[in-house]
Amino acid sequence: MMTPTVNGKEVTVGPPLWLLAEVTYACPLHCVFCYNPVDYTQHGPELSTQEWIKVLRDARAAGSVQCGFSGGEPLVRDDLEELVAEAHKLGFYTNLLTSGIGFTAERAKALKEAGLDHVQLSFQDSTRELNDFLSHTKTFALKQRAAELIQANGWPMVLNCVIHRLNIDYIDKIIELAVDLGAEYLELANSQYYSWAQLNREGLMPSREQLQRAERVTNEYREKLGDKLRIFFVVPDYYETRPKKCMNGWGNIFLTITPDGSALPCHTAKMIKHLDFPNVKDMTVKDIWYESESFNHYRGDAWMKEPCSTCPEKEKDLGGCRCQALMLTGDAANADPVCDKSEHHQVVLDAVAFAQVPDVKRVEVKPLVFRDPINSRKLSTISE
Repeated sequence: MMTPTVNGKEVTVGPPLWLLAEVTYACPLHCVFCYNPVDYTQHGPELSTQEWIKVLRDARAAGSVQCGFSGGEPLVRDDLEELVAEAHKLGFYTNLLTSGIGFTAERAKALKEAGLDHVQLSFQDSTRELNDFLSHTKTFALKQRAAELIQANGWPMVLNCVIHRLNIDYIDKIIELAVDLGAEYLELANSQYYSWAQLNREGLMPSREQLQRAERVTNEYREKLGDKLRIFFVVPDYYETRPKKCMNGWGNIFLTITPDGSALPCHTAKMIKHLDFPNVKDMTVKDIWYESESFNHYRGDAWMKEPCSTCPEKEKDLGGCRCQALMLTGDAANADPVCDKSEHHQVVLDAVAFAQVPDVKRVEVKPLVFRDPINSRKLSTISE
């Protein structure tokens, strides 16, 4: 524990317990709800194997205990087994977050031997047609094969499916797919509207009726399945009146290292342009975590504006998400507009109101923008 002074007040800061190693933005899928930056093609070159090994050693020395290997698709990197082996040797609990593409029998065996503890496999839907449409690829059969390999190698079967307007009505089929695949855990994560999902929000946000039905169906399956399958249902922010305590607090337990070495307190924080986020090529993880201005900037509550600064509930949510505040209000220090105390709450209410309009009655339907290098370069040029 350390107690840096932030905005004139001492703040107790514990270690970065959870390290997310985004080893690459390269990905064979083109998901419309991807949380990778829209301008990912403009980011610098990926860290080398030795640079990632230094990150792992630095993070472990700073107190990290769990390491998630993510992307993009981390299996794109042919040194993944070496990185997992190093993390295992250092004492991390290791987790692979994967689409399953590239998860062959040979690589599964090598990752098991390297000491990988846990695999989380993503599906886009329960059917080949919608899964392949949402990822803009023909990958459903490959994901099924990956699920078989996870079981064959003795890893816990953990499935993740992002839920949104286009698949929420088939949530029963998604749960049944998880049962058929022998899953022990299923995360039904309603899309959070950042990056590519924010671009596609009008086409992805479910109606209140869809959401209520999905929750009812999920609870029915929980009762029916009991301990056979643990189901986690993550409610979308926009349908709440209070924001979530984002990442359990800015710079509290969660540390992301992006493919080019940028260190972030959450995976989307780089959108906050007035903060100069440090790079692991220039600073140690420990110095980044405890000393950098960007990590200390929104710690504690001295930075808060009204209504957060005098709100009796501020310790519960710490003002919500800084990135969402920036996207929807233009100022990352504002209250998360999900909160109905925010002067900008109407922005959220308007988005929710639009989601209630049936697709057939919408005057203008924006086409979905798929996450791919061409669209990334095009959108990056527009935003300059």
